[in-house]
Amino acid sequence: MSKVARFGVSMSPQLLEQFDRLIEERGYANRSEAIRDLVRDALVAREWENGDSEVAGTITLVYDHHTAGLGDILTSVQHEYLDLVISTLHVHLDERHCLETLIIRGEPYRANLLADELICLKGVVHGKLTLASTGRNLR
Repeated sequence: MSKVARFGVSMSPQLLEQFDRLIEERGYANRSEAIRDLVRDALVAREWENGDSEVAGTITLVYDHHTAGLGDILTSVQHEYLDLVISTLHVHLDERHCLETLIIRGEPYRANLLADELICLKGVVHGKLTLASTGRNLR
């Protein structure tokens, strides 16, 4: 097993009680696992903010496919960002709505541009960029 560093954390009893409830609700085995995930989340956010390393993530869109020309526009925008889009998944939710998820990898600045361009299109009823990491810097 690799070496681990141990450290103490001080917090109010009320905050610790809330944290312990969160740990239990989410199914963590212990506080250490939960804290490691919180640290990783902060490091991933920093990767996206700094913009100096390759990042990964998803862009999820729910849209009304009856909106005139929207399908063609979505495809055209994705083609403008071929260097970012790794894969897409398209699902028919009902007779009007589709869900499309794009898996992306590349520069954070361009990933944000792509997400903003897609999410603001007429006919997109909900969109979200989910930040992730390539994992290279999370050891």
